[in-house]
Amino acid sequence: MVFDMSDDYSQPTLELARTFEGWYLPQRPMCCDDDYSALTRRSRADALRYKHIETNPSALVNTIVVDIDDDQGRAVALWEHEGMRPNFIAENPVNGHAHAGWVLTYPVARTEMARIKPLKLLHAATEGLRRSCNGDEGYSGLLMKNPEHPAWESDIIEHDTYDLDQLVAALDQHGDMPPKSWRRTKRARTIGLGRNCTVFDTARTDAYRFVRRLPDRTPESSERLREFTRRTCHEINATFADPLPTREVNDIAKSIHKWTVTRFDGWLDGAAVCAATFTAIQAARGHKGGIQSGSSRRTSSIRSQYERYLEEESNADEAGD
Repeated sequence: MVFDMSDDYSQPTLELARTFEGWYLPQRPMCCDDDYSALTRRSRADALRYKHIETNPSALVNTIVVDIDDDQGRAVALWEHEGMRPNFIAENPVNGHAHAGWVLTYPVARTEMARIKPLKLLHAATEGLRRSCNGDEGYSGLLMKNPEHPAWESDIIEHDTYDLDQLVAALDQHGDMPPKSWRRTKRARTIGLGRNCTVFDTARTDAYRFVRRLPDRTPESSERLREFTRRTCHEINATFADPLPTREVNDIAKSIHKWTVTRFDGWLDGAAVCAATFTAIQAARGHKGGIQSGSSRRTSSIRSQYERYLEEESNADEAGD
């Protein structure tokens, strides 16, 4: 694609370019002009000549962007945003629509080494900022208006970046943070960072259950767990209208597998203890439901349930293969 610099565009100031490039992390971002089908990955220098650029690198999130489809986009991004004004705004001069961006001082990782709690907090903060601007619910955050491109009227609003906790506190004060019930909605689970959280939470629960079906804790069993977790993550990802990149899903699977074999009690304690724990849990549930506990016959029945459970799960796994 040949870059066309129209005379109708005004060049961004050097200060804006210098400041923005100090925040911008991707080294080979995806980019395009108005034809999204021509989306391609280029060097950082080349990508910054295009109208639309990838917001964050695949391993980190350091910029939250809200898409404001309002003819007064700039005003909406600034109105009643004391303590959480955006770091930059890129506005379309034709219709007033804008992208507002908040830059994090400490980026949040989303690789196999990532912790899920900061990702969930970041996901909620992103939704809070969207609500504060009445932003587009369908915006995925993958691409943003390039503030350096002359097609947009761009400005640096705040030079100081934000700690994630600082943004959350400001959103709480303004009443824009979503309630906990929002996390259970379909949109929260299938859009943006919600996809990462959904894949992680669902697949890790399945991985813990799969551990109970493994006869031992040998390297062979670890490999079976690794493959099961990887397959499960990709199956969950395939249900999204806008799936995560393959590499990102693989990183989530690696994170789950590593945590399970190094920190999950069901793995560390061994198969025998895992079976005994299952028996104890079933006994406690039975006692709570009014079933008399303590008899050897009842204990035997619970063990039989566990054995049937293992057999059924094993058969289901083989059928799935």
